[in-house]
Amino acid sequence: MTAEAGMQAWLASRVETWRQLSPQLEALEKSRNHSAAEALQAIDLYRALGRDLSIARRILPGSRVTKALEHSYAKLHSIIYRKPHDWRARLLSLFREEIPAVVRELRPAIVWVTLLFVLSAGAGWWLISEHPELISLLASEEMINGVEGGRLWTEGLLNVTPSSMLSIGILSNNIAVSLMAFCLGILFGLGTFYIIATNGLMLGAIFAFTHQHGMAGELLKFVTAHGVVELSVICLAGAAGTMLGEAVIRPTHATRRESFQHAATKASRLLVLCALLLVGCGFIEGYLSPDPNFPMISRVIVGLGYGMVMIGALTGDLFGRKRVKPAADF
Repeated sequence: MTAEAGMQAWLASRVETWRQLSPQLEALEKSRNHSAAEALQAIDLYRALGRDLSIARRILPGSRVTKALEHSYAKLHSIIYRKPHDWRARLLSLFREEIPAVVRELRPAIVWVTLLFVLSAGAGWWLISEHPELISLLASEEMINGVEGGRLWTEGLLNVTPSSMLSIGILSNNIAVSLMAFCLGILFGLGTFYIIATNGLMLGAIFAFTHQHGMAGELLKFVTAHGVVELSVICLAGAAGTMLGEAVIRPTHATRRESFQHAATKASRLLVLCALLLVGCGFIEGYLSPDPNFPMISRVIVGLGYGMVMIGALTGDLFGRKRVKPAADF
């Protein structure tokens, strides 16, 4: 009876402490920036909980109390030993190291997707040059009537729509196209092939159509400032989509699901940068490209300059990536 009375007394003395465990653990788990006092308090709690669990396993094996203490002990253990969270360092590592690593892995795919886009654009130019009536399959009637009447659909955009709204609309459309080029890669890469080829075909066809009416120069003037990066991002998203298709066709992990998840995780890092680049494209296309008073030389400078920024971001140099020098041979 003495042992049982002692056990009852011990349980009664610890019940209130155990009741407070849940809110304490929840507060520790939610917060990432703890003071020194809070860290010491968590360590003391960890030690006390370990003692309680040891006693509970001995006198109450398999009981609900013991299982609850085991769960709390495991949770507190994971909280104490989790890696420190520094979102600034994590973000810098993403842009300095992780995204450039994905770009290096995707170099062959980027080359092939870009080649597909260029060939599709050439095919679109040839198709409309040889069969002008087919433009109705690729452009709206309003656009066709405007060009035939000597007026590009880009003229007067700023008079119809505020630049802010125009920029948001263009950004949304560009992101949607890029996401489709990426996500449709799951269809064994065929979806990505379709999106890239279709966009290239439409671009070549529209330039051929405007060329026939002497307005290709005006269209080129409109796309010069934003087009370099915008079209490059679509190709980058398409290359990321081929990574998904490759994971489905030739899985490198135990299952296709694991291989797909691994590829999607890696490729999504590149999409983060693509989305940021498209924000800049949307701003340029909404504010600068429709402005008739913005000279061509300035458009070229903006286009090439933003293109250099894109290259710097893809290689990590823009964010201060340190290049490892190869060891000298003696």
